[in-house]
Amino acid sequence: MSRPSFEVADIARNLGPGLREGLSRDQLRVLSAIEACRTAKLGGHKDRCETCGHVEIAYNSCRNRHCPKCQAASAYRWLEARQRDLLPVPYYHVVFTLPKGVADIAHTNKSAIYGALFKAVSQTLMIIGSDPKHLGAKLGATLVLHTWGSALTHHPHIHGIVPGGGLSTDGSRWIDCRKGFFLPVRVLSRLFRRLMCERLAKLHAAGELKFFGRNKDLVDRDAFTVFLGRERNREWVVYAKRPFAGPEQVLAYLARYTHRIAISNSRITAFDGKRVTFRVKNYRKNGPGRYGVMTLDVGEFMRRFLLHILPDGFHRIRHVGFLANTNRVKSVDHIRKVLADRMPVHKETDTDNKDNDKDKRQEPRSDDTVVNEVICSCCGGPMVMIEAIPKPAFVRPQANAPPRPAHDVAP
Repeated sequence: MSRPSFEVADIARNLGPGLREGLSRDQLRVLSAIEACRTAKLGGHKDRCETCGHVEIAYNSCRNRHCPKCQAASAYRWLEARQRDLLPVPYYHVVFTLPKGVADIAHTNKSAIYGALFKAVSQTLMIIGSDPKHLGAKLGATLVLHTWGSALTHHPHIHGIVPGGGLSTDGSRWIDCRKGFFLPVRVLSRLFRRLMCERLAKLHAAGELKFFGRNKDLVDRDAFTVFLGRERNREWVVYAKRPFAGPEQVLAYLARYTHRIAISNSRITAFDGKRVTFRVKNYRKNGPGRYGVMTLDVGEFMRRFLLHILPDGFHRIRHVGFLANTNRVKSVDHIRKVLADRMPVHKETDTDNKDNDKDKRQEPRSDDTVVNEVICSCCGGPMVMIEAIPKPAFVRPQANAPPRPAHDVAP
């Protein structure tokens, strides 16, 4: 795959000191990682083709979850671990979106409000799913937080990938959703709105929310109560798409959504050092005019990009219900037994054994190592590593040392 003509890393390197002032530690850390990704700063290795002798140097990736160049491998590793969780039932895609007023205060309260968003969505699905009037079963779901729109605006929403049914109260049988229908979105929307507003009120009462700029008056309890009253009278957007065609489509969809970031390098079409042009999509239109381009100056582009940097340690992918990490393996195994008549027949080979099955169920290695065969770009032959390239040693400058001349600065 050819390298994109323009990258977020190129734009980050053009940010002057003035544009970096006021950035948070998390934002500066992400910028530093993106700039260093696949450069000599992170070290690498030298490979040689066993067929033609061609030598190539490959530099290491930063593995930062906001880096456009590091998501493909991360998504592959994650999906490999999720394959065994798939069930022989229809899957639905449900989206819960925060209204603009709440999204505005989420920008300066990411950990608190995004955390409340996950809990409200999870609780909504579990409550409506367990209600005998709707399904009467325990659901499971994979929830993924996205915070952006196509134009890099702040648009927090959660994508939920949900099996179309759940376990009965006693766990003895599987209860399917109605064919082609998940749960009533109007009911989901009403409960989601109520639960989220209740959580916001508790966060405000506990002093865990901060307000700035046009929202600074919301620090007052009465003003915030009025604000919540307005939000309770709005329609909160929740929608469910038609079920996927099969397990392969579920995995392909997850691959696109779980490790997506605000913008990929492939969407950037032009950059002249001062202005950035990138492709955008208008989701409110169909046909002509749905796709276009937008041009922003460097400062505004990077401001929008940095809106979507999550707090360090915040998990943007979560599993709830019977897919929760604490009991997922046990629950999925039990459900597969309950659905034994729907399970595809596995043709056992001579190489199949219990040890192989155990290995397939393991999560990715803690060092995130992925072993891929490297192919020569000249002849297509296999490449072998012949030399490791260490990271450059960092030497802390002495207090009274004179500045190094420009020509002596390492690249």
